[in-house]
Amino acid sequence: MHYGAHCYLFTDRWSDQSLPILDTLRALGLELAELSVGDDVTFTPAHTRRHAENLGLSLTVGPGGHWPLNADLSAELAEERRAGLAWHCRQVDLAAELGALAYAGALYGHPGVVKRRRPPTDEYGWTAEGLHSLASYAATRQVKIVLEPMSHFRTHLVNTCSQLMALIDLADHPNLYALFDTYHLITEERDYAAAVQTLGNRLWCVHTCENDRGVPGGGLVPWEPLFDALHAVGFTGPLVMEAYNSSIDEFAFSRGMFHNVCPDGAEFVRAGLAFLRPHVARRWGR
Repeated sequence: MHYGAHCYLFTDRWSDQSLPILDTLRALGLELAELSVGDDVTFTPAHTRRHAENLGLSLTVGPGGHWPLNADLSAELAEERRAGLAWHCRQVDLAAELGALAYAGALYGHPGVVKRRRPPTDEYGWTAEGLHSLASYAATRQVKIVLEPMSHFRTHLVNTCSQLMALIDLADHPNLYALFDTYHLITEERDYAAAVQTLGNRLWCVHTCENDRGVPGGGLVPWEPLFDALHAVGFTGPLVMEAYNSSIDEFAFSRGMFHNVCPDGAEFVRAGLAFLRPHVARRWGR
């Protein structure tokens, strides 16, 4: 079990000037940094990789930056699905350059696109086909593909762990894994323990924050049954804290966060670790 944090706790866009953030994460006791990439995110992968390796930090990446709307593995138009596969493969290449362990997120569709209609019969079929191709390509680059269910306010495709497993089973590739986000799933899952059991050994990462996307603890997330279930399925992956720093200009507002849950990234991490570590220690003995 190891702990990580998303770069959005500290910056609105990763760059070569962001490297000191990695030093901060390591000093706080973290072992993993999650970076967001996209067409508007420019940096030198070799510099970030070298700095992370020197600190003993692992990296993961996700598509939090600009992602063209017409690049979508779930799109009804075949040319948009092809564009989606090509775009994601470029992000996998970037992840490989970084030495990142995984490329993670709602890769099956486009977050923020919610189609309010009955799903076409073949929607999961063509989405799964694209995911199989993406997972196969990523395997050649030694990058895991990790898929995250999101709330129905962000996507119509995969809101629950059962839906995610149905899509993973249909895609049928061993390089597909799951991410459990305690914030997104608070509106979608009534039983966190059952949801974790559904994911089983496909579960690779947990995003840990409260129902308001604030510091874990004190909110509505059922942490005790969640950690019991994580222990029961043999989970040993990263616990990653994720939020948007509300002290950076309009950043949090532009991401749809209108209350001040993360004015200080370092304090968010300290408080989060103080809450998470006892849960881990009681079950995993460390």
